[in-house]
Amino acid sequence: VLTHRPPLLPTFPGWSDLMARFDAMPPWSSLEGHMIRVEESVKDGRYVLRAELPGVDPARDIEISVRAGELVIKAERTEEIQEDKRSEFRYGSFQRTVTLPLGAQEDDVNANYSNGILTVDVALPGPETETPARHIEVKTSEAPKTSDVPKTSEAPKTDNTDGDAA
Repeated sequence: VLTHRPPLLPTFPGWSDLMARFDAMPPWSSLEGHMIRVEESVKDGRYVLRAELPGVDPARDIEISVRAGELVIKAERTEEIQEDKRSEFRYGSFQRTVTLPLGAQEDDVNANYSNGILTVDVALPGPETETPARHIEVKTSEAPKTSDVPKTSEAPKTDNTDGDAA
């Protein structure tokens, strides 16, 4: 008897992308802790990532790199030691790796920091730069028809020259 079992994980569009994002997170990060929260969009032919990074000096505390289709943002927020102070702010090192869309142009990246938000945009290929789809002809190979196979009633000839002279 065959029974239908529901999938272990829910299947819906974007599920694999969501799981890839979890895989890209450093193992020491948690969902509430030192993870940089981001928003992603595409605007005017550019991939745009906005990251929450309040309280950092962008010239000193933020490092951005792009390599092999990944955008890496590293930041550090240092705590000011002060007596009689209670803080719920998070301090330390933060890192986020994001997979760029296919075809993103890694040599055309801009970054801007304003009011605690880091905005990074990366050029995407336009429709004119995409390679058009190429039609591939499917060829067939057919076995020879029995009418095409030569019919012979003779037994196959063998070469009976074994070096004996008669």
